[in-house]
Amino acid sequence: MKRSSGIRLCVTVAVSALSLALITGCSDGGSDDAKDSGKDSGKGSTKALTAAELKKLIIAKGEVDGYEVAAAPKSISIPKSGVTVDKEQCRPLAWAMTALAPGDAAAATSRMVTEAKPVSASASPSKSLEDLSEEEFDDAWSAALSRTVTFVGLSSYDGDGAAKTFKSVSDAIGSCSSGYTLTPGTDGQKYTKIAAEKASGTGDESVAFAASGEMDEADGQTGTVHTEVVRRGSTLVTYYTVNLGALMSDKAYDVPSAVIDAQTAKLK
Repeated sequence: MKRSSGIRLCVTVAVSALSLALITGCSDGGSDDAKDSGKDSGKGSTKALTAAELKKLIIAKGEVDGYEVAAAPKSISIPKSGVTVDKEQCRPLAWAMTALAPGDAAAATSRMVTEAKPVSASASPSKSLEDLSEEEFDDAWSAALSRTVTFVGLSSYDGDGAAKTFKSVSDAIGSCSSGYTLTPGTDGQKYTKIAAEKASGTGDESVAFAASGEMDEADGQTGTVHTEVVRRGSTLVTYYTVNLGALMSDKAYDVPSAVIDAQTAKLK
């Protein structure tokens, strides 16, 4: 790969919808700003938790060893109405992949969890960028970006809303297996394959899937992002993970178990 194409690929990945982590946020009717409903928050309850209660239950800074936890940047947030799909049945997947509540939630909140220590940026750190070979330069770009970023979302539902929403996600994994096109804002991303993956098994029920799509339309290069959805009573947890360095180098990665374990512990 030429140096210029390596830069172009990096930029393409960073701004394309394959890095949907860069356009996530809370939605209207299901954000940190949702009004408290004052409903019962008992552990086995079918009543939705309030926004204030969800904030206490979502992972916070210092609670995931090896990872930095922060609020999703306001500058990159979008409302649920800003996410459109070409196949209606795939909408729950699209919402989960943008850290939005995958259904009509009473309240929701989200956090961004980033791997704390990046891989060494170069095998030859003493060299200047100008002295790096094409291969070393591409390796340096990939290594610098090889940090998993996971968007964790909590959403709560009244009645059987959580169970129904979870089923809509589970059903969509099969019905959208041939892919779909997601359009956040004015940019669009075509996913060519949705495949079920092994879920963590946490909560009352859980599902996981991989979404593969085009990274660079010019050379047909593809990449894969990973999502898991867990239901615990009236609450759903969504995990959307992307690793730009792994996408560039075609290396495998997944939703970090440390993030899932930490969030699961807070819900017990």
